[in-house]
Amino acid sequence: MTALPRGESPDPAAEDDEGREGIGDEAAARSPGEHGTEVADGADAPQDVGPAQDAEETAAAQDAEAGTETPGETGAGAETDQDAAQTATTPELSEAAAELAAQRELRLRIEQRKAGKEGPVAAGAKLSGPAADLLAAVRAVESGEKPGTAFFDSPAAAPAPRRAASQATPAPARSATAPEQPAVRGASPEAAASAATVLAEGGAPEALARPAAVTLGEQAAVILREDPWQLLSVPGVRPEQADGFARALLGGDCGPDDERRTAALVGWLLERAALRGHTALDAAEVRTALAGFAVTDPGSAVQHAVAEGVVLVFQDDEDDEDGTETEEAAGQREDAVEDCEGGAEDGTPVRVLLGLDRYALAEESLADGLARLVNSVEKGADWAEAAAGAPSASAAELIRTAATAGLVAHSGGESARSEPAALIAAARGLGLRAVGTTHSVDGRNRLAAAVGDPQAAVTLAALLSGDAGPGRDADGALAVDLLVVLDSPQLDVETAAMLVESLADGTRLVLSGDPGVLASAGAGRVFADVIAARACPHVVSRTPDPGPIGELVSGIGIGELAQVEAPGREVVIVPVRDAGEAVHRTVQLVADSVPRAIGVPSSDTQVITVGHGGSAGTTALNTALKQRLNPGPGRFGGFDPGDRVIHVPAPGRAVPGAVVSADAEGLHLDCSGTPAVVPQDLVETSVRHGWALSAHQAAGMRWPAVIVVLPGDAAGGLSRPWVYTAFSRGERHLSVVHGVDQALPRAVAEVPAQERTTRLRPLLEALPTPDAS
Repeated sequence: MTALPRGESPDPAAEDDEGREGIGDEAAARSPGEHGTEVADGADAPQDVGPAQDAEETAAAQDAEAGTETPGETGAGAETDQDAAQTATTPELSEAAAELAAQRELRLRIEQRKAGKEGPVAAGAKLSGPAADLLAAVRAVESGEKPGTAFFDSPAAAPAPRRAASQATPAPARSATAPEQPAVRGASPEAAASAATVLAEGGAPEALARPAAVTLGEQAAVILREDPWQLLSVPGVRPEQADGFARALLGGDCGPDDERRTAALVGWLLERAALRGHTALDAAEVRTALAGFAVTDPGSAVQHAVAEGVVLVFQDDEDDEDGTETEEAAGQREDAVEDCEGGAEDGTPVRVLLGLDRYALAEESLADGLARLVNSVEKGADWAEAAAGAPSASAAELIRTAATAGLVAHSGGESARSEPAALIAAARGLGLRAVGTTHSVDGRNRLAAAVGDPQAAVTLAALLSGDAGPGRDADGALAVDLLVVLDSPQLDVETAAMLVESLADGTRLVLSGDPGVLASAGAGRVFADVIAARACPHVVSRTPDPGPIGELVSGIGIGELAQVEAPGREVVIVPVRDAGEAVHRTVQLVADSVPRAIGVPSSDTQVITVGHGGSAGTTALNTALKQRLNPGPGRFGGFDPGDRVIHVPAPGRAVPGAVVSADAEGLHLDCSGTPAVVPQDLVETSVRHGWALSAHQAAGMRWPAVIVVLPGDAAGGLSRPWVYTAFSRGERHLSVVHGVDQALPRAVAEVPAQERTTRLRPLLEALPTPDAS
């Protein structure tokens, strides 16, 4: 039986407040198996972590929604971070007439689709209604028929059709032609007040008024009165809460099979699946879930949702090699719409998927955009001389591969980040506009240092928004010849589609990352799908991560939790009996032991735990750490100057910072040297204390010392990617506050990453090869 690696205590001589040894040599040397019964029996109140699947879903929802509490804690009256950060894809309508006209047009299209009885969608070929219009717009942009601003809905002047990168004229950074990011959607006081009136009639909390107006628009009150189950589209609302609201409004005129209810449930199931990373769901899985909500005919309910345009249906047809639909596949289309089940004439089942149009369009656009990059690059480039000067064999291989390919995948651990840095430096030495982009500010700083040029690295958010980076050329495309994306596993499908659409023909794109870390907080698994589809050359680094932490993490990556020698106290176990002791030991480590024994100050030590709620989650740990490290009354919405915080400006983004001050304008933060102001009404939902983070929030960042907290009741939330991500965040030191007994090695060996249902891989596999005509 393998055990957690053992090392000496950071501070064996230190004693806690009760006079006991803080982390004695005896405690540090014991194996997890010696504490199993104590941990299980002595655990405090359970955290918001259940079975493995539920825990992963909860973690994804928490981090994607900017650090909100778990679904169990988020009731119908709670606002979520996603409410505050939700963006609009179209300009906000302020006139009732415009809204009603849009609704009439949409209903007309729905009726036309019902009459036509369109069948399953094969690779986007049978999209209809607004989805077809959007897909046509995407392809028109890619073909040059329409400018890129038509797709991004930008008010900027329409530029000329896209040119190849080699022909593009460099423009100043943050060019005025850059597509603007969608503005945060707001709600007028009148719309919120009208929604509050309807909510009050249905017994729903008034706190839902603003989120409902943001989600449903200016006509939120009218929509909720006609279809109370539209309340389910407001983040944080659950079916039983929407059912109660509907009963209060409609009385006996509603039931479990009300078509408005079943359609809303189908959409809710797909939205909830997106929080777990899925861009689509198997139709059978949706029917099963509907049955669990007392829907008597789930098949008809799914059929109705498809006809109403709530979801799109996709079928893996038997296509000809040229992508056309075969007669056998066409014969199954009608049946698939009727009961969302397909099969070939020989009885072979054909998988039918349901998906939301936003993710379907993103995957279609991303697949086509990647194919465009693959086929438009200059194939004859010779960077042999630059490769000869590379610092390692793996870096040289990456440089040679990028010279002749428009798309390259590169994988490796933390040390392997030096290889894309060498590629960027080599390309810039050849006179190319080469830039690297990262998930976090910390990653950007490390990449810039490795390249030796602060202008060579930019965060992905700043690159897409135009706040930093090379800017855009006269055609609205990013002014780069080579773009390297580090932390690619954190790329969700919508962000990836936006990024690829921003690249001109002939641009080289390198997706680099560590396959072992947690996947994106948003929907999709772009990096894994690109590698699995073999859509491009894949360079696997041969550069190992050094030291005891590197050895430990490398073993976790292949499913082994082996013992490692840690003569410099690089890895230390701190066994605990329950969650209360876990909090106590964590505070002691951050405030006393690690600074004294390892030499890493508290400000450079990060705590990582499984969930946000519970007796040893981020909330409890941050409360205890604030009391010890920066006590204060919390006079600025619970925060004081000097508090360590995590700012979530948008779902899936976590920016560490510190509180500077507060005034009428909002809460002033210092985010790694960049000032930020959070408006007062967004502080509660987008700012949390940051001494303790979840592993999803910590992905893409590194600290000199990391303390991973594993209380006994967190065992159900552990998986190999979670452990790999958390343990690999420390550069010099890793302490594990350990109370999960054998659940830790079992999770590493037996709980791999949860599978995500996506369509990107088959879309990429169906594309013609670069050598095809």
